[in-house]
Parts: sequence; structure tokens; C-alpha cells
Amino acid sequence: MAAVRDVEIDPEGTFKYILVRLQRPGGGEQRDIVRGTKAAEFHNHIFEKVNPEMEKLGYECKCLGGGKIEHNSKDKKIRVFGLSTGYGKADHSVTVEILKKEYADYEITWSDDKK
Repeated sequence: MAAVRDVEIDPEGTFKYILVRLQRPGGGEQRDIVRGTKAAEFHNHIFEKVNPEMEKLGYECKCLGGGKIEHNSKDKKIRVFGLSTGYGKADHSVTVEILKKEYADYEITWSDDKK
């Protein structure tokens, strides 16, 4: 699982994100990853890209929910908010903990606000 990065998000802007659980088939090792991009019009577009990539590496994927990320690299701030109509709201507190590993010097906050 070390080959898979915890976080892959756009370097700037506001965009959709999903929280994905990776697991080896039959149980065992699992971990959650964050993926987000402006290129996705809908949350399922992100999952449709991530799922085949992870399957090639031998993982099963489950989308735990989604939302939006506002990434301001200049001010070193990330805000996690909103929800996914299709997947429901991700646990933003879990997302923030994962983001903190990658962006340790950032101010990272979350809320249930829609905008």
C-alpha cells in the first residue's frame, strides 16, 4: 500500500473530492485516501478514474463519501466542506487528518457548510 499516495488533489482552487477506502480482496489491510480535482464535473468522475488504477494494483475500492476542497496554496490554507449528491458526505474530520499528513504546514479546517 506504500505505493499509493494518501492525497492527490489539485494545487489550487475549489473542487470536488472523494474519500476512498482501499482494501486487499478478502479483507486484511485497509486505508483511506483523498482524491480531488477541478477536472471532475461530478464526484463519480473521480471514482471512475481512481477505481481502475487501484484495481490494477490489487485493491478493492469503496467510496466513503465526498465534498469539496478549497485549496489556497499561497496562504497555505485548505477548507473541506459540502457533500456529494451521489455518495453522500464524507467524514470531513477523517479527510482533514489525511490532508494534515501531506500538508503539515497548512491551516486545514472543515465544516458542514454547503458553500
